[in-house]
Amino acid sequence: VYQYRAKAGKGVKCGGCGIQLAGIGHLRPKEKSQVSKRHKSVNRAYGGNQCAKCVRERIVRAFLIEEQKIVKAVVRKQQKKAV
Repeated sequence: VYQYRAKAGKGVKCGGCGIQLAGIGHLRPKEKSQVSKRHKSVNRAYGGNQCAKCVRERIVRAFLIEEQKIVKAVVRKQQKKAV
């Protein structure tokens, strides 16, 4: 008598860097649909899609871009005053 062994589920990978995401189970699609939400993601922005490092980089990049816009506006104001 033969018994069918189901394929092993692959872990979820980070969308940014491609490493395995910690805290998320290695499930097959059918198993994944049957488990609750807390088993499919982590409680963080982009949890279940990106690792903490990539999320941190994304936040810092957005912050620096905003800072750069503010600095440009200040420089423009100073140049207008000088002229």
